[in-house]
Formats: sequence, C-alpha cells, structure tokens
Amino acid sequence: MRVALCAPRYPLSEAPSPPLGLSYVAAVFREQGAEVKIFDYIVAKYSKEKLEGQLRKFSPDVLGVGSVTMNIHHALEILADAKDINPEITTFMGGPHVSFCAEEILQQNSFVDLIIIGESEGTIRELLPLLKAPSRWSNVCGIAFRDHGGIVITPTRRLLENIDNIPLPARDLLPLSRYKALGFPISMLTSRGCPYKCIFCQGRRLVGAEPRLRAPRLVVDEIESILALGFDRINIADDLFMINAQRAQSICEEIIRRGLNFTWSAFVRANTVDGETMRLMKKAGCSAVSFGVESGNPKILKEIKKGITLEMARSAVKICQDAGLVVLVSFIAGLPSETAQTLRATKEFADSIGCHYGFHILAPFLGTTIREEAGRYDMEIISDDWSLYDANHAVTRTSSLSPKEIEGFVHNFEDELNVIWQEQVRCWRKKINSPEVEMRVEGHQRMNLIFQLLTEDWFDDYSPNGETMATDICQQIAHNTGFERGFVSEVIANLLARRLIMAESGGGYRWA
Repeated sequence: MRVALCAPRYPLSEAPSPPLGLSYVAAVFREQGAEVKIFDYIVAKYSKEKLEGQLRKFSPDVLGVGSVTMNIHHALEILADAKDINPEITTFMGGPHVSFCAEEILQQNSFVDLIIIGESEGTIRELLPLLKAPSRWSNVCGIAFRDHGGIVITPTRRLLENIDNIPLPARDLLPLSRYKALGFPISMLTSRGCPYKCIFCQGRRLVGAEPRLRAPRLVVDEIESILALGFDRINIADDLFMINAQRAQSICEEIIRRGLNFTWSAFVRANTVDGETMRLMKKAGCSAVSFGVESGNPKILKEIKKGITLEMARSAVKICQDAGLVVLVSFIAGLPSETAQTLRATKEFADSIGCHYGFHILAPFLGTTIREEAGRYDMEIISDDWSLYDANHAVTRTSSLSPKEIEGFVHNFEDELNVIWQEQVRCWRKKINSPEVEMRVEGHQRMNLIFQLLTEDWFDDYSPNGETMATDICQQIAHNTGFERGFVSEVIANLLARRLIMAESGGGYRWA
C-alpha cells in the first residue's frame, strides 16, 4: 500500500522545524510494510496543482495530514483538494486538534474519511491492513469515521506502555536540506506524559499523566542518528525533560561518554531544576532551557494549577544561570481573573528575574480544562476562529479585561522590543552594530530570506533557462523580497558552499 502524508504550513514566527509527529507516523506505516512519502509544505509552497502532480507521480492509496489548531484550515484544504483530484483516495487526519473534535470535523467536512484520535502508533499498526476496508474499521480502537450517515467513534485506545518499541521518526523522508538551510533546531522526544495539571495545557490529555520514559541508551542512539543527518542543534521537545533528575543525568552522562559534540535545549519546570543536573546538562552540550512561569500573581498561579511559586521561579532562573545556561521564561496574558494590575505585576516580576522572557496570549485549545470547564473561571471564550489560536490574538475576555486590552498589553511589550530591533536592523545595513548584535541580526535576516525562498519555491518556479545567467535569479530575488542583491548573493553562495543547494547546468539552482 502507498501512503502519502502531508505537513501543512506554519508561519516563520512559529520556528518551523522538521515535523516530528508526522515523522513518527511515517515510521510506523513503513515499519508495517507501506510505501511512504511525505509531502512537506512547511518549507515549500502549496498549491492544488502541485499536490495534483505529486499525487499523480506517487499514486497513493491513502493520504493523511497531521495538524494543530493553528494550521487546521490548511490541513483541511489539502484533504479537500486531494479528494477533488482523486475521489477514490482514502483520507485521514490526526493530531491534537482533531483528537478533541473528531465528530465535528467529520460532520462538517465530507472529504475527511477517517480520524485517528490521540497517540497513533498502536492504532496505525492495527488499521493499516484495513484501510481500504471501511466495513472493518469498527474493530480498531482510537478512530472516528462515518457509517451509514452517522459518526462512529470507537473505544479509546490505551496508551503504549513501552515507548522504546516505537520506531525512530522517519526523518529521511523529509526535505532535510531545506530545514538545514532554515537553521532551526531539530526536535526529538525522550519521554511522553506529564504529571502536572496546568489547566491551559493539552499534554496530559493526549499523552497521559503518567510519564513514559525512553531508555537513556536509546535516547542517545537517536541523538547520534540525528547528528549523522548533518544537524548539530537539537531541541528536546518533551513536555518536561526533568521528570526524573537521575534519568536526565544518565542521558547526559551517556552523551559525554560517547563524546558527542552538539548543542541542545530542553523544557524544564521551575520546581524540578537542581544545580547538579543543570551543570551536567551544560557539560553535555545543553545551551538553553525554557520554562513557563505564566503569571506574576500568586492567586492566578494557584487558579491555573501551575504548581509553582514565584520564589521557585526566581530560584530556578538563578540555578540555571549559575550553571552557565541561557534561560528563556514565558508568560501568558489573559489568564482567568486577569486584570490590568495582575498584568503589570507579571511584567514587573519578569523584569526582576534577569533573564530573557516573552509573553503569549492565552489560547484555550480543545481538550484543555480551561476550555472544557470555562464556566468555572473568570474568563469567556469569544471566538472559535481557529486561525486566531496562535497565541498572538486574544480570543477570550475576563471580567476586567477586554480582548483589545489583552492584546494591547502584549503588543505594547512587543512594540518596545521592535523599536530596538528596527534600530539594530538599520545599523546592520550600515555595518555599525557590535559584532554580537551584527551576527544576530544577520542571522535573522538570512533566515527570513531563506524562508521566502523555500515557501515561494524560488528554485523550482524561477530557475533560468539556458539563455539566462544564474545571477539574474539573485536580481529577481532581491527585487521581490526587498533584500539587497549583494546580501542575496552571499546567502546563495553560503547555501552552495554547504551543499544545501546545487547549481544546475542551465544556470539555476535546486535544493539538494
């Protein structure tokens, strides 16, 4: 059986990296004997015509798409186009958003045949032999589908007990040269599950409250496989890497024992860090840790069941910094009972802890306590426009704050940073920044240019013919992107030197 999997687009602001969940899905399909391809539209332009060409070339029996709330509309667009191109193809969806609204998705979108709910690996292993036999789908736990005009949701599937048995993500099916060019870290998981009860988080509903841990040896085996692909920056995307300090130390010791040279980052919690583990993480190549504090108001912290205090957060920042780690702290604006005073208190606390921090706007995702029990809190959900659920738009209000006021607070904060950033960009054009700032600004500008090259398919759509010099592409790119031609030429030369793009005989380029 041929299976095509699609990765719908993300905005650059969401730091797009190789799609980890889809890579796991691809690996399990392949493990079970399917021929699998990934159509990646995160780092390439999407069009119905392009999809039609890919479907014609591969001729899959089944097409699936994974999505989160933010890109659910594009995911649905892909499936609608696929069904229009080939009405016989079986379509399915998976991911956190559809796992909590499977019935609604099926009722409203006739082009979706099947939804995989929650953790997918065990489901796929049972489902693959039956994918072209809908009459037998009811025997598979953890899915939803239509049957005789109604919606069938089969019994919930138990989570896998041993996640060491899951095959490694099929990263080789991804356009890796494009991701290397973009430069974000590649993600991996060392565990699934989170024991904490934050009311705004989907995590424990999707992957369980009981942590399931991979063996340190296998974790480092995967790290080696990633390094072999040519990446040297890894983000450990566990909900909480520091679930168990002894295990975290074992992973670090194994990295050190093997002499692996790379940098990595991880998510921790303010109440789980300790100096010994942080120092060992630093020695093993960890460069940064991030954790959420969410609010500078103790009552709000208690109401959202964060399970930390402000003193814990302050202490955690110091412990991590003393170990030599960069610390990134996040806060949420618009939490239940939020007022102008609590927002000011949060900003004051953030300023006082002496580390990098940022604000997001509350997005009450499907499956979260804050959404399912919204009536219990001083908070009203005012929109189900999923395109606004990007943590940059206010889709809630409290009794004291309107959506406009919540957005205004965060935008004012971001505007202050943007003034500084625009001045740094201006100085970059004149080459008068400090070396450190110059490197940071140029890296960001390079990333913006490359993302445009990727998502506009420049090297596919604008390759010159035999009568046109390749330098004309640089001129065209400069004209269309607003970057100076000299900078464009430097970026192209760097991509060539790193063998991420290859020069064509006709004078154009293609991604390696």
